[in-house]
Amino acid sequence: MENTNNKVGIGVFERYLTVWVAICIVVGIAIGHFIPAVPTNLDRLTFAEISLPIAVLIWLMIYPMMLKVDFTSIVDVTKNGRGLVLTLVVNWLIKPFTMFAIAWFFLNIAFANLIEANLANEYLAGAILLGAAPCTAMVFVWSHLTKGNPSYTVVQVAINNLVLLLLFTPIVGLLLGVGNIPVPYNTLLLSVVLFVVIPLMAGIVSRVLIIKYKGFEYFSEVFVKKFRHVTVVGLLLTLIIIFTFQATTIIENPFHILLLAIPLTIQTFFIFSIAYFAAKAWRLTHDVAAPAAMIGASNFFELAVAVAIALYGVHSAAALTTVVGVLVEVPVMLTLVAIANKTRHWFKVTA
Repeated sequence: MENTNNKVGIGVFERYLTVWVAICIVVGIAIGHFIPAVPTNLDRLTFAEISLPIAVLIWLMIYPMMLKVDFTSIVDVTKNGRGLVLTLVVNWLIKPFTMFAIAWFFLNIAFANLIEANLANEYLAGAILLGAAPCTAMVFVWSHLTKGNPSYTVVQVAINNLVLLLLFTPIVGLLLGVGNIPVPYNTLLLSVVLFVVIPLMAGIVSRVLIIKYKGFEYFSEVFVKKFRHVTVVGLLLTLIIIFTFQATTIIENPFHILLLAIPLTIQTFFIFSIAYFAAKAWRLTHDVAAPAAMIGASNFFELAVAVAIALYGVHSAAALTTVVGVLVEVPVMLTLVAIANKTRHWFKVTA
């Protein structure tokens, strides 16, 4: 999908991700509706309330991303320090809370007559999970398409992953509590361990050992490229399974997907605007401003999907919200890429 040296642009899979997701919706709903034995049998393959098939697919999604993050780059943290401060403030002090506020307003007030209260709370839980998981992977693509500084992008992703380990659980727990949504802390912590810590450690160990014994060129040009489409394929297969379980809910509430897309889209544009205009006011160069705005605007939706399933189940409305996040992500982010490129003249192009 992405490349830490930013030599590869967005591929066919990624460019048309929304199309593939739409196809997965149709396939999953068709299976769930016409072949109900499939979700029934899949439902039996669980351990500690976590679907084993989906857990495997999620590891396939996340492990290749972790391979591409060079944590040794953190020694360069003093370079582009203002950009990193901006990234951390937007990602962790602003984004989760604006996502909560915007989603809560639409789901509980604007759409109160269209969505029943219990279902609105479940949808809100999914939105909270998206808001607390800023992008750690596709940002490499968005950075490349806006001619972002590759060194800065690598450092911001590495630091973001470390902060994610510390803040994701408490922020999610806080916002779920504010929204009067039950917080299963044990499952939440288990999810972070399973879907962040383990693949992160596996990625670090793999990267270190392969570079040590095979060299960096083999690692970046051969090993990493073996996983180029694994993440997207794993995501699409996961979505088919989710929509297989969600078939009845979607058939009964098809309009809800559009309703969920509205606050998610507004949040994305809002967060991008905050970071981008702050970068302009702070006189950052464009190659730092663009990726700084992109990382907060986009989401680590793979993690959000995984945690929603672990916390509330593959049948849940929370899981459906995170999937809608996948559906809107690519077209919205490509729009923001176009905006960033057209406004390049607002900034100093290079340091």
